[in-house]
Amino acid sequence: MFGQVELLPADPILGLIEAFNRDTNPNKIDLGVGVYRDAQGNTPILQAVKEAEALLLTREKTKSYIGSHGDPAFGQQLLPLVLGQDSAVLQASRATLTQAPGGTGALRLAADFIHRCAPGKKVWISDPTWPNHYAIFNAAGVEYASYRYVDSNTNRLDFPAMLADLQQIPEGDVVLLHACCHNPTGFDLSLEQWQQVLEILKARKLLPLIDFAYQGFGAGLEEDAAAVRLLAEQLPEVMITASCSKNFGLYRERIGAFIAVAANRNDMEKVRSQLAVVARSNYSNPPAHGSAIVATILANPELNGLWRREVDDMRNRINTLRQQFVDALKPFGLAEKFACVAEQRGMFSYSGLKPEEVQKLQQEFGIYMVKTGRMNIAGYSEQNLQYLCKAIASVCGKA
Repeated sequence: MFGQVELLPADPILGLIEAFNRDTNPNKIDLGVGVYRDAQGNTPILQAVKEAEALLLTREKTKSYIGSHGDPAFGQQLLPLVLGQDSAVLQASRATLTQAPGGTGALRLAADFIHRCAPGKKVWISDPTWPNHYAIFNAAGVEYASYRYVDSNTNRLDFPAMLADLQQIPEGDVVLLHACCHNPTGFDLSLEQWQQVLEILKARKLLPLIDFAYQGFGAGLEEDAAAVRLLAEQLPEVMITASCSKNFGLYRERIGAFIAVAANRNDMEKVRSQLAVVARSNYSNPPAHGSAIVATILANPELNGLWRREVDDMRNRINTLRQQFVDALKPFGLAEKFACVAEQRGMFSYSGLKPEEVQKLQQEFGIYMVKTGRMNIAGYSEQNLQYLCKAIASVCGKA
């Protein structure tokens, strides 16, 4: 049987890791994989996480299963972080949370739930989007299509085109929206623009699926949740996928959550029962360590405050790197061309570099990014910024 198995190409993002590791260029830079790095190029363990783990070592008493919905303490702490401490949705018992193996696992729960409970409904995804969105829905047997988001000619958010496309989506379909720090572009909607999207969702009776992977990396923990809370409070039904990979630095612990907001408690309980079955058939029980860390931090005022300061530090560093990047390109006459980098939010930037320019950066300079030109802003540092900008100027014919 295995002799007939087809050899597939490497994942366009994860495949860059292998290529980067093989590269012998001492100046190589990895701008592909989406992990935060500090000034020394390391992905640090947050101090709040270290202290929470130390507490867990003394408090943990079992390694038994935690159930298909995950650790109840995790859900009790994460729901207010996402929906707000004074959320009317929570007060009305309209929301349910199912712990998942990372934000990707949460998206797979959403895809399987849609396939199981809303057969025939199509999921509409922004163009461009995180490539794995397509793979997840395809694997779950859910049909998808796209709506416009960025003008490829100007490399800017095309909000009128987005609205026009949303207005044409058939009633009852699902719309995948990025809450903040849009991946891969970094272009986010303003609250006023979210209000316009909300009106279309209401009028077309569309069901939003909000990918909320970067809370705290845009404008702040509360600010980044504004759109999520707006839609959850103004619509009868909303789906949210949350991730703790970035804002807690728990990439390898695989900790995320699928949140469903229903019209009332009775509908919420029905949805929750379906999610238990979906989770059971996927992985049965999620891993416990990451959720215990998050629950410990959020429940402890001292650790919570420390964690919030660390999130602020990561976000501020990324924003500083964005501006430094644009400034470093001024001597080459490229500051205006790449000014969008300073306007975008989150870890990623849709640089506007063409695939052939990305290829030259990799082959000639050992600089790795996704062929679409998406680069991880946290992948470079103050130490190698000049090298990066000189390389970009070279492939753009400005060196």
